[in-house]
Order: sequence, then structure tokens, then C-alpha cells
Amino acid sequence: MKNQRIMLALFLIYFVFAILLNSVGTVILQVIGNYGVSKSGASVLEAFKDLPIAVVSFLVASFLPRIGYRNAMLAALALVTAACIAMPLLPSFLTTKLLFLCVGVAFALVKVSVYSTLGLVARDKRHHAGIMNTLEGFFMVGVLSAYWIFGYFIDSNDPKSPSWLQVYWVLAALCAFTFVLILSTPFDERSAALPAGRSRMEDFMAMLKLFFKPLVCVFIITAFLYVLIEQSVGTWLPTFNNEILKLPTAMSVQVTSIFAACLALGRLSAGVVMRRVHWYPVMNVCVIGMAAMVLVALPLTRDVVLDPNVSWASAPVATFLFPLIGLFMAPIYPGINSVMLSSLPQNQHSAMTGLLVIFSALGGTTGSFVTGYVFGNFNGHFAFYLTLVPITLVLVTLFFFRRQVERSA
Repeated sequence: MKNQRIMLALFLIYFVFAILLNSVGTVILQVIGNYGVSKSGASVLEAFKDLPIAVVSFLVASFLPRIGYRNAMLAALALVTAACIAMPLLPSFLTTKLLFLCVGVAFALVKVSVYSTLGLVARDKRHHAGIMNTLEGFFMVGVLSAYWIFGYFIDSNDPKSPSWLQVYWVLAALCAFTFVLILSTPFDERSAALPAGRSRMEDFMAMLKLFFKPLVCVFIITAFLYVLIEQSVGTWLPTFNNEILKLPTAMSVQVTSIFAACLALGRLSAGVVMRRVHWYPVMNVCVIGMAAMVLVALPLTRDVVLDPNVSWASAPVATFLFPLIGLFMAPIYPGINSVMLSSLPQNQHSAMTGLLVIFSALGGTTGSFVTGYVFGNFNGHFAFYLTLVPITLVLVTLFFFRRQVERSA
């Protein structure tokens, strides 16, 4: 019963942060209308969110077990609750920047704590893989929910209406409820305790030394490549829909939600499958499936003619086919993360997650930049065909990752 309460708390906190993290695009649109901020000025909100995640993970992850995962999650929720309350009470662009700064700092604490806590409640490796996929699937449900929750409070008829700020009362209440749930739930973190008498600098150096283990090194490369692929597709799919498939701007964005829905469905389904099936064949099938979707869907996007009256019913087949790559993509990231964490002692989970967050951020940034450069200087078809290179490399690194896992066992 206690573990069920812990899992509910972990799922709920991930759901809340999925909404907050995914709201940056919507908020950029609103602050441009509300506060008269330029597009380039509003774009800094992305940096206010992403940079603290990488920096705080790098600085804090190594000694977070000394603070306590439960305490870290409580601090993160308290910080974000206060920031959400400030949004409608002190409406300004500065408050918005501070909100995303708080969200970035808090999510760094949350991701490391949540991933590490999974190791405390999982019964075995397959159970760990199952709940990791379910957790990440729940995160994608939060991503999808963000569009609808924010959309409910936005006044489409008045771009300057501050009504959208009322959504933060709902989010503050959700954060406060999660805070109370975690506060009232006992966590047994004794198995994650770091060696006594070791300084924080020694904790930090121990995290850096992890990277030089062959198992960790291969894992980091695999995770980097996966996030590079996911961000390449996710970030540039709306532009691909608009410029290559000739869809209207609004529809190009809406269709992209199919990709997010496929990620959610794929991870929730994999949460069940991974409890019963060995991870390696599942990962191989997923990677091959990704490559197949690229090879099948992209040829269908050639020579699409602009249709001024295009609708969901008359859109090209590739509009709905290519986003299905998310179904195959979905289980890979949580799957390899689970295998990696399950292969380490529980007192190293926090440091390992810190490294994961840093290289995931680097992979996402690299993928978005490279795809954008190729898209702008060559064409969208070549940019998306180029994903076959990291997809092939993931298939190779998975082979070596499995060998290192078996050796470490």
C-alpha cells in the first residue's frame, strides 16, 4: 500500500511538470500579445527553462541522496507552487521568466529524485522497466493535457486578455495537493544512502568517474542519440507539415499532437510489455520500426500539391502515417534508462540520473540544431531522411550496451 502511494505521488508530480514544461510555446504566444514582447525577446523563456535543468542536475545530483529524494521533491513543489501563484498576482514578463527559471530548477530536482526513487520501490529489473515506461507515458499524457488546459483559459477573441493567467491557480492547487500527498507518504531511502564520511566534492568526483565506466559510456551515447532523434522529429514536425505537406499553420501544429499521443500510448503499452519480455528484443524491434516508418512515410510526401481547402479528411496520407513513428520511438528512452539504473547500486542512481539529464539536454539541442540547419539549407525531406543515421547508430550501440550490461551482471 505504501509503495502504491509513492507511485501515485511520482506519477502526479511528473504529470504536473509535464504541463509546466510543455506550456512554454503557449506562454510565448500569450506574453507577445499581453506584454508586447518581441518574438526574439519571448524566445528567452526556453533558455530560462532548459539551462537550469542541466546546471542544477550537474551540481546537485551527486549529493542529492544526502538531502533526501522526498525532501528534494517537496522543495521543488513548494518553489513551483509559489511561482504559479505569483503569475496572476504579479503579471509581467519578468514574473514569467522567473516562473520558468523556477520550473527548470525544480524539474532538475524532481527528475533525479523520481528516477532514483523508482529503484527503491521496484521489485526487480522487469518491474523497474515497466514502471519506468508507465511513468514516462504519464508524462506524455501531461504534455497532451497542457494544450487543452491552457486552451480552456485563453480568450481567442482578445489577444490582450489576461484570462489565461487564471490557469496558474489550477496548477498551483495541483502542486499543493501533490506536496501534501508526498508529505504524508513515508519514504524509506536507507538503501540509497551515500558512504559515510565522504565529502560533497568526493560525491561530485564519484559522479564524474561513473562516466568512464564502459557500461555508462555506451549508455550515455545511446541516450544522446535517442534524444537527438526524438527532438529532431518533434521540434521540426510542425514545420515539415506546413512546408512539405502544405498544411495550414494551425493544422500543422494540431497534427503534431498525433506524434505526442503516439509517444504516450507507446510508453503506457510498453509499461505492460516490459514487465514480461526481455528489453533487448523489444528495443531492436522499436528501432527497426522507426527506420521502417521513415522509409515508408517519407516517399509519400513527395510532390504534394497545395490545396487551399485541405481538411483532416483530405490531408495527405503521410500526415497521419509519419507521426506513428512515435509508437516505436516511445519505449526506447525509458527502457534503456531502466536497464542502466537497474545495473547500478541504488546509491549511484542519483548521480547516474544527473549525467543522463545533462547528455539528454545536449542530445536534444544537437538534434534540433542539426535538423534545422539541414532543413533550411537543403530541404525537409533530406533533413528527416538524415534521422536514419542516428537510428542505425542506436541499433549498434544497443548491441554493445547489452554486452556491457551482461558483463556487469
